[in-house]
Amino acid sequence: MFKPFRTAAVLGAGVMGAQIAAHLANAGLIVYLLDLPASSGNKNGFVEGAFKKALKQSPPIFFTEKTAQRLILGNYDEHFDRLAQVDWVIEAVVENLAIKQQLMERVEKTVSEETVISTNTSGLSIHAIAQGRSKSFRHRFLGTHFFNPPRYLKLLELIPTADTSLDVIERIQWFGRMHLGKGIVIAKDTPNFIANRVGVFVSMLGLKAFSEQGYTIEEIDTLTGTLIGRPKSATFRTADLVGLDTLLYVADNLYPAVPQDEQRDLFKVPELMRKLVETGSLGAKTGQGFYKKVEGEIRSLNPKTFAYELPKPLNLGNIEGIQKLPKLEDRLQKLYHQKGRAGDFFRNSILQTLVYSAHRIPEIADRPSNIDQAMRWGFGWEKGPFEIWDILGFDPILTDMQKAGYPIPSWIEEMAREGATRFYESDRSVYVPGQHYVELEILTDEIHLATIKANPKAALWHNSEAALLDLGDGVVLYEFRSKANTLSIKVIDGLVEALDWLETHDYRGMVIGNEGDNFCVGINLAEVGKIVQWENLNPFNNSHTAIANLLTKFQTLVQRIYYFHKPIVAAIQGRVLGGGCELAMACPHVVADAETY
Repeated sequence: MFKPFRTAAVLGAGVMGAQIAAHLANAGLIVYLLDLPASSGNKNGFVEGAFKKALKQSPPIFFTEKTAQRLILGNYDEHFDRLAQVDWVIEAVVENLAIKQQLMERVEKTVSEETVISTNTSGLSIHAIAQGRSKSFRHRFLGTHFFNPPRYLKLLELIPTADTSLDVIERIQWFGRMHLGKGIVIAKDTPNFIANRVGVFVSMLGLKAFSEQGYTIEEIDTLTGTLIGRPKSATFRTADLVGLDTLLYVADNLYPAVPQDEQRDLFKVPELMRKLVETGSLGAKTGQGFYKKVEGEIRSLNPKTFAYELPKPLNLGNIEGIQKLPKLEDRLQKLYHQKGRAGDFFRNSILQTLVYSAHRIPEIADRPSNIDQAMRWGFGWEKGPFEIWDILGFDPILTDMQKAGYPIPSWIEEMAREGATRFYESDRSVYVPGQHYVELEILTDEIHLATIKANPKAALWHNSEAALLDLGDGVVLYEFRSKANTLSIKVIDGLVEALDWLETHDYRGMVIGNEGDNFCVGINLAEVGKIVQWENLNPFNNSHTAIANLLTKFQTLVQRIYYFHKPIVAAIQGRVLGGGCELAMACPHVVADAETY
């Protein structure tokens, strides 16, 4: 068991520094937020202004208004000595190596021998930032790369140096998971680390298709968004949100830093984007970038005239039919084999993404799972590159890469020679170069349903929309499996049956929960609608009695849960609406994710 951090200091009250400080406060820490003194007047003027902006941010970066009271504001001139009192110092100042090195020299002279020190750089060398520091400092120093916004994006990349103590790494891992709600990926000290290295590459693919291949902004955002399991903001809305100046800065710094990268030329920013930045069209923060809102209408950039125009009809064939497919796997397969402009774009971009990701092993990560996790948690992809490769088929994709003339990494060729046909064997192991299949790490303090379900003896009872699973330690889980985790008739009936089962078996208690984005969005209105429709078509059938019976059954169930003689725990997350809220409130014990609404 590791000692939790109780106090922290964040150096730099800019966009990231203020948000990191806010999230540490969300986790219960007392946080000193320090920045440069104002040049005149109140020396805390700059940091106080940043704090006021933080309070107004949307979506909110603090859990509650009261949480913000855990921040203590200060400046480097008057309050730097407070660092001697804290458990963890996080540097989040401007991306300038010399400034960071100078600040670290001052930090070392101030903090205690027990203080952990980290930098939130998004791409500078962690080893270079620690240059000149003592051995004791280097033992306690590493990179902690939070993703923006830290409250809402799960990824935290940890970048240790050769000198970082294993105890420090494991402590930050544990605290990040258990107290900050983070998914931790250990990254190597390479330019842009893992997620941004691959993510910027994918963004540049979209920019190239726009500037050179004749695809419109709307077409590219359609083909790189929810259709393929990525965020709705897709390519260009994401660029506008991040800031075109930020994307330009990252790409311009990445190009000289990766001379051995076989796709280095892609990081040369198209002149079109450079011109946008030069003219002050930086995206959402300036009101226009690739998109602009004009008189209430969203318009997009015409790359030839630089005017903002209403979107034209998509020239993507039967894309609507693919969009309607409910399963991501089916959409990916259908789109990959689609003829025409939509299929051409997707095949070209996904093949380049997959082969690029493969070439980054072992440069930026040792395992495919590291890259997949980073892209899921940092960029909001439903599936990472190697998971997508598995969906599309290892052999067919490899064949298409070879036909297209892409250089194949030696470890991929080794996989093929060994007869391997997937990167993942079920959910339990992943192919690692030189080691064949290696079991995925199972954290003993986390429960994953995939691991539980892998044991055939764990399934105690199920119907098509719910299941009762043995979690071990004499505890069972009632899992929703209905569409959007609605309270369907089968879910309600199943929970009644689960309680009956629990009464007659020697188990200690039950958890009600699932791993969906939302715990429950309420009653299944489609089912209720069918009952009402049946009543309208059959006036002599007393269907209102059926609805009344359903409501009575649910209310009886809720009361039974409330008074049940064994502990019932609701493990909730996301939206907990309507009947789902009633169900959770009836449970004597509730464990709620921070992002529960």
